Amino acid sequence: MAKKLKIQLVRSIHGRLKKHQDCVRGLGLRRMHQTVEVPDTPETRGMINKVSYLLKLENG
Repeated sequence: MAKKLKIQLVRSIHGRLKKHQDCVRGLGLRRMHQTVEVPDTPETRGMINKVSYLLKLENG
């Protein structure tokens, strides 16, 4: 079973770089305080690292 990561969008994407907005949308986050579970892969880790200042990583 693949590990999952729970992430939550805690800061707005308005006024951010287009690449950062695309990373947030690529992770499946659409609105503030939304939480999603994503697979723990190098690709998603890279996207999370790029926009870590907008996200909160939860245990799970």
